This record gives sequence, structure tokens and C-alpha cells, in this order.
Amino acid sequence: MRRTGNALRRLAGCLLAGALLSSLFLAGCTADDPASSASASAEAETDASDVELMLTIDDEDELAAVAAAKAKVAAMDEEPRIIATSLAVASICDKLDLDLVGVCSTTTSTIPERYAETTVVGTAMSPDMEIVASLDPDWILSPSSLQSDLQPKYEAIDTDWAFLNLKSVTGMCRSIQELGEIFDREEEAQALVDEFTEFYTEYKNKNADKESPKVLILMGLPGSYIIATENSYVGSLVEMAGGENVYAGSDSEFLTVNTEDMKTKEPDIILCASHALPDQVMEMFEEDFATNDIWQHFEAVQNDQVYYLTYSLFGMSATFDYPDALEELQLILYPESEEDEAQAKTNSENAAQEAEESGATEAYEELTE
Repeated sequence: MRRTGNALRRLAGCLLAGALLSSLFLAGCTADDPASSASASAEAETDASDVELMLTIDDEDELAAVAAAKAKVAAMDEEPRIIATSLAVASICDKLDLDLVGVCSTTTSTIPERYAETTVVGTAMSPDMEIVASLDPDWILSPSSLQSDLQPKYEAIDTDWAFLNLKSVTGMCRSIQELGEIFDREEEAQALVDEFTEFYTEYKNKNADKESPKVLILMGLPGSYIIATENSYVGSLVEMAGGENVYAGSDSEFLTVNTEDMKTKEPDIILCASHALPDQVMEMFEEDFATNDIWQHFEAVQNDQVYYLTYSLFGMSATFDYPDALEELQLILYPESEEDEAQAKTNSENAAQEAEESGATEAYEELTE
């Protein structure tokens, strides 16, 4: 394998920015009165510094890997041939104004318009490596959640790769900064980081003075489900919103736990998300809650506090739709009126209906025939 590929392998393991979120959300609110106006500007600067700290990349191996990759790209006689193997990664490339020679297929969303005529290399979880190799890529970009499955396949062909940490918005922003550095898109990358900085500075104390509900997050797979911790993207959004994940404290993104153990956690709210094939998953969730008697003993079920999350907003990878996702969570975790509660339920019903009508299973079967 090429030396730069080995360096970027190390890079992928270093992009772990989300751990700082919980401590930064402990900062108090500033009172909105004339006496506090003198410190408002200073606090805004502190908030911006908080974000800068979250996004600072100071690991020597990581910096060396980025520098080596940047030098390699700069030495090329033409634009690098890049393949993005997931929709989230393709969206980042689009925002960075990067051309692609290969892009993943999708069954529930739309690939950015600029890549409409780009060669399709297969699904995010299982790209067709014959097609990938035939495109003679200089770089393959994928989400780090699939690294263990995809890295051995990439090692078999003569190319470089990077696995992007899309397990949180901060991880996404750090990855964007590094891609901007490598591919000479610093200005575009900084604009995206500035957008998050502005959002986070305003949002960070939104729920600081509210009681945190205890939340159980179920990530559905066709035929089963697992528990999402704060290390997953959905879990990181719940944490950003101030919710208390009842399975916080693990090093893993997901856990396999039986319902008896879930009952001991007694969550206030149960959130249901989908990893893939949302039509199958939502049908599975609805059937399980209706037929598995143990759910009827959960206070969250008794109190009608089970919500289905919009598939396009709460997938496996961070996206630029994080403000919309947090807005959806706000109504669930912190309703301020009966209207908020009703809207949260409507959103949940719409999410389930959209998933069931997505046609994802049929589209997937057509892709894999």
C-alpha cells in the first residue's frame, strides 16, 4: 500500500471531536438584562473560542497525514479522481466544489445534482469494487463507520483513501477542514465551519436551564434493532440537545441489549431511528411495540412517549441538515405547549408514513439484482 494511504489510515482514527460537547454544554446562560450587556460581547467571543477548541486539530500524526496528502495532491498534473461511497460524503464533496468520478447509489434520497451523471459504484455499505477499480481513482472517501468492512477492499487496489468521522457534527466539521486542506478548498471548508460556529454559538445554551429527559434510542435494522449511544450520530444530536442517553458511558456507537435491561433504565422518551431500508424498519418497530408485551410495561410507552424520527435527518452519518434534526428533537424533548406536543406527534406519524412509503426495499432489490 502507498505510504500516503497508510498515513490517512491513521488520520481516520484521529477524527474524534465529539467528546468535548458535553462539557461545553455545561456553560451557564447570560441573563438578558442591561447589567449583562457589558459582558455579552466577551461571552460571544468565549463561545466562538469554545467552538474553535472543539475543531482544533493538534494530533501530530493527523497533521502529518494531512500534510502528506496535501503535498501529493499538489504534485498532481490534473485534478484528483475522487470517489465518494456514501451520500453524506458526496454532499460534503458537493459543498467543497469537488468533482467526483464515482458516487454511491441511494434508495431513499437524492444525490447532489452536480453528480447526476457520475458513474454509480454501488451501495454505501457494499460498493462494487470492480467498478471502483475501473474508474482508476486517486482517492476513495467513505464514512468511518464502515471502515472495518471497506478498508480491506480498498487495500486490494492501487489507490489512497480516507475514512471521514461523521459520527457527530463536530467530527464532520473537522473532516471538512482536512479535506479543504488536502484538496485546496480551504475557503469553501472555512465557510462551512463558520456556518456551524454561528449556529452552535447561538444554540449551545438553548436547553441549559431545563431538566434533561432520559432517552432511549433504538436504531432499527431490517428484522432487529440496536441501542444507539452518544457516540453515534443520532446519539450525538440528542446529547447536543441536552437529552440524557440512558446508555451513555460506553465506548461503542451501538450496543446489543435485551428489553429487560432497557426496562431497568426506565427512559422518559423512546426514539426510533432507521439504519437502512426504513420501510421495513418502521413496520418492524410498529409490530414489535404492538405485539411484544414487555413494551407495555415501559412508562414511556404508557405515557405515549415513543417517537419515530425522520429518516433523512437521523441516519448513520452527520449531514448539513443538523439544524432541522435538532428542531425536530426540540419538540420531543422540551415541548412548551400542547401545540408543541401535538406537532411532535404529527412529525412522528409523518416520519413513519414517509418511511413506509419510501419504496426503499423495492429500490434496493432492484439495485442488487
